[in-house]
Amino acid sequence: MRRILSSLFFFYIGLLHSQEEDKNSTYIDAQIFRGNIIKHADYVGHLISNHPEGVLLGYNWKTFGNKEWEQVYNYPDYGISYQYIDFKNPYIGNNHAIGIHYNFYFFKRHLMLRISQGIGITSNPYDKEINNKNNAFGTKILDNNYFLLQYQKQNIIGRFGLQAGLFLTHFSNGRFKAPNSGINTVALNVGVNYNFSEEKSFIKDSLPSNASYRERIKYNFAFRTGISEGSVVGLGQRQFYHIGLYADKRIGRKSALQLGTDIFFSRYLKDYIKFVSVAFPEGNSQHTNPNTDYKRVGLFVGHELFINKLSIETQLGYYIYKPFDYEIDIYQRIGLKYYVYKKWFTGVGLKAHAGRAEAIEATLGIRL
Repeated sequence: MRRILSSLFFFYIGLLHSQEEDKNSTYIDAQIFRGNIIKHADYVGHLISNHPEGVLLGYNWKTFGNKEWEQVYNYPDYGISYQYIDFKNPYIGNNHAIGIHYNFYFFKRHLMLRISQGIGITSNPYDKEINNKNNAFGTKILDNNYFLLQYQKQNIIGRFGLQAGLFLTHFSNGRFKAPNSGINTVALNVGVNYNFSEEKSFIKDSLPSNASYRERIKYNFAFRTGISEGSVVGLGQRQFYHIGLYADKRIGRKSALQLGTDIFFSRYLKDYIKFVSVAFPEGNSQHTNPNTDYKRVGLFVGHELFINKLSIETQLGYYIYKPFDYEIDIYQRIGLKYYVYKKWFTGVGLKAHAGRAEAIEATLGIRL
């Protein structure tokens, strides 16, 4: 667990340093929010007892078009943020999180969309003796993603401005350890921002059109690994190995479409198959043969959004080989990739089935 957290921490810090922040203006924002936990399943109903509320703090670096990607994405911000949320529930308590984010602007830079990936910590994780009602967080360390859509106006009074909008935040451990139903919270937020320096002029986009952008088909190999546990508490954590082979084709400066296959060696499924073979009688819809093959093979289509050396990858897959009837036949993956040197990339992603997390994947790969 410590190795994974250390890798994620240095991954985030490396992204921030790679942006050459000393050349850009900076600003801070402070916001409060209040909302509701989304009841995505009946078994989280007891965790919803009041309206969660919290605080979101951000430190942001502005871009002005010194690099091509800044012009392509309408001069976004990037930064680091801290989140505190009190769920107003005795079983799940409160969470803290820190993450990196990008701010994308629309409608004359008044509408802002923030996307963040980070690491969280919870005050009251599951404990079979003193907190067995918490089926949301099986570990103290969690993954956190949030999305922020808001109206923002800077420099209203001097360098102070205002912002308000909609906030969606998700905490889970990617089933690093059971239980792990996760918690999704949607909230309204309002806050202030403050610029530390005067505004600079944007470098106007004089780049060739997307139609002139060409790149041959690229072939990718991705090795993904980590630790996961079956959906039954106490089965034990096991290493998994996911291998991805796929081709992609750029359709412009920003995007590439993907087509490929995944091979899954999820060793925790061995334990779960043995558990099911004992716990369920013959004739049950579940497979009961303890020797059932745990391996799976899937085909997927995907999209990669390139942002400087960083990219956002989303994939939708279907199992063509799945001897053990586990979860549904469709899976999803969303993750961050970082190109450390030309063809080589690393990253972190979440594999899930219809919103039910299966694994947090640490990735190393090559794009040829």
